Amino acid sequence: MIESWRWFGPLDRISISEIGQTGARGIVTSLHEVPYGEVWTREAIATRRAEIEAAPGGLHWAVVESVQVHDAIKKGDGPLDALYGAYRETIANLAAEGVRVICYNFMPILDWTRTRLDAALPTGGTALRFSAVEMAAFEVHMLGRDGAEADYPDAVLAQASDWAKQATEADRERLLSSIMAGLPGYYNRFDIKQLQDILEEWKGITEADVTANLKRFLSEVVPTAEEHGVRLCVHPDDPPRPLLGLPRIVSNATQIAELLGAVDSPANGLTLCSGSLGANPDNDVPAIARRFADRIHFAHLRNVTKEPDGSFQESAHLEGDTDMVALVKVLLDEEARRRAEGRADAEIPFRPDHGHELLSDIGAGTHPGYPMIGRLRGLAELRGVIAGLSHAG
Repeated sequence: MIESWRWFGPLDRISISEIGQTGARGIVTSLHEVPYGEVWTREAIATRRAEIEAAPGGLHWAVVESVQVHDAIKKGDGPLDALYGAYRETIANLAAEGVRVICYNFMPILDWTRTRLDAALPTGGTALRFSAVEMAAFEVHMLGRDGAEADYPDAVLAQASDWAKQATEADRERLLSSIMAGLPGYYNRFDIKQLQDILEEWKGITEADVTANLKRFLSEVVPTAEEHGVRLCVHPDDPPRPLLGLPRIVSNATQIAELLGAVDSPANGLTLCSGSLGANPDNDVPAIARRFADRIHFAHLRNVTKEPDGSFQESAHLEGDTDMVALVKVLLDEEARRRAEGRADAEIPFRPDHGHELLSDIGAGTHPGYPMIGRLRGLAELRGVIAGLSHAG
């Protein structure tokens, strides 16, 4: 497996030379400064690639995360030919610079969503956390979204009401800021009124609509990916449940099967995110990986601990509810199968995802979920699992 590390380019407080000291060799990055829907020029891609390759440690640009899909495509809103054309041109430009794995997501408006970025750990340090109670308080009492009450159990709504009564202005600002933090590299951050306005644009758009829009997107861009030897890999929803009244369409094995089957091509693949899928109590993550192994082109390896009310918290990589050893075994078995076929792209790039803030991480101001020491701990643990399984044969 290709040990990789997410880097936010010039936006990142962790330098490319520091990443070289982790032992990872693949860089996972994006041109975050390019607005959604615009072409990534070959010149801009080459500049970023050269910056990566000039750093010590033998680094290379292994995966793009992400070439973001414009919300107009997700909504199926208005003339889209120019947006599809820009995406196809970006695919071709990336391939011309040797970057051939593209992770993307189809989540409306927000990417990953958490309600607290600094949940205290018993031994010190902090973790990302999703609280069903705080999310309900946000939707019902801060956002005032029509119909939000129907999305939460009565017990959660009662606790949310208590939270709203006791919350200070600082509590409310912290909650809004935490929810907005799941958009690294995207410059817009919405206040309550802006979020209400943008949600209004999504009224009446159903899960079936968004699924159809993703299938159309695939039909428009997968042929270009095939032509240039590029692997597209959709990232699952995080968390894998509807939020803010918005449909989620990549949350379980049934939905994944439908989307991969819509354009049945190796270029239409999956980013196996163990944390995103693992937050759904109905998902058996190693089983999902086994079922779709031949279409996994990239992996995010992290763990979460779930709670009965729908809350979850980021765990250490080898803790939490997903059997990480079993999951890594599935990926190694798939690599062995690909090597037996003689494939040059047999190795699956992976990265440690959403580490805890530990020691000097705290207060360092790195992107939420992306500290140095917490992810380095995760990488070391995963490296040990891979070595042990590989030695065992």
